Amino acid sequence: MDREPPSSSGGTAVAGTTAPTESSSAPPQDAWIHTYNSFLPLWPSLSHSPQSTIPITISRVNQVDAARLDVEMSAMLKEQLVKVFSLMKPGMLFQYEAELDAFLEFLIWRFSIWVDKPTPGIALMNLRYRNERATESRQKVRTGLEGPGLTVAQKLWYCIATVGGQYIWARLQSFSAFRRWGDTEQRSLAQRIWILLQRVEGIYRAASFGNLLIFLCTGRYRNLIERALRARLVYGSPNMNRAVSFEYMNRQLVWNEFSEMLLLLLPLLNSSSVRNLFRPFSKDKSSSSAEDDTLCPICRATPTIPFVAIPCQHRYCYYCLRTRCAAAPSYRCSRCSEPVSAMQRHGGAPTE
Repeated sequence: MDREPPSSSGGTAVAGTTAPTESSSAPPQDAWIHTYNSFLPLWPSLSHSPQSTIPITISRVNQVDAARLDVEMSAMLKEQLVKVFSLMKPGMLFQYEAELDAFLEFLIWRFSIWVDKPTPGIALMNLRYRNERATESRQKVRTGLEGPGLTVAQKLWYCIATVGGQYIWARLQSFSAFRRWGDTEQRSLAQRIWILLQRVEGIYRAASFGNLLIFLCTGRYRNLIERALRARLVYGSPNMNRAVSFEYMNRQLVWNEFSEMLLLLLPLLNSSSVRNLFRPFSKDKSSSSAEDDTLCPICRATPTIPFVAIPCQHRYCYYCLRTRCAAAPSYRCSRCSEPVSAMQRHGGAPTE
């Protein structure tokens, strides 16, 4: 049997399937070169485009502790400096206290911030100052901690604000208080200056409180001076371990609070009342009968002017028993816890 030749329809179908493959053409080999040359003028603008700095989080506790440590160090230096003038005329150093504080603050600034070094408290917390104005565009930043330190202008303004500002304000406050500007007649120049100073202080305190709230939210700029100068505290070393232990500080704070509480409560407590309160719970019930009746149970001495408490007839010193009854009308005997209704001289008539 002869095999029939393929139909024309089948040949047409095969030709139809191969037609699109033959018609589709690949891009020229040098197309990427033209694309690269077209984008080449845009590379400099893209590489130098402003970008936000890598967001980093600096511990707020470290920043606050650094400020506290700086204050304590200044107080220690001031204490040592005052001891140098301890043999001089009393009260003479008090007149120059503002100048002394300014001198110490200037020394700390001169040998720390001015020479691109952190203050002692900032150094202990592994922090340093960074110029935020120079780090707005991210260039060669990998960890977010890079960036230049403060400029000369920022350092000078920092000194003027911290040292000079505090000194001028302290002198104005002391001078106005000494001259009694607040007590002068109304609408006088001194009264107006006094009111202006009070308003400036109120505005500054309100601004400082607002800055504190912002600092607690963002962790940037502890005070208004740092915010105005754009001087931010960042970590000095990203891999440095925390070298400060707060165990001693926490223990000291606990003991300080406990001692203050005792100093507040002890004067309000009556030792005999407390002792009588716990006497019924004592295990040794016969201890009171075994005590020497010839001694006053309050001062533990032989009564010079012996008096007895009524109705229990226990012997006391007149002064001890009289003061206890006057301090507490419902005073109870220190030996038997019986209420003392009256007192009488030993072998005499009773007295109220």
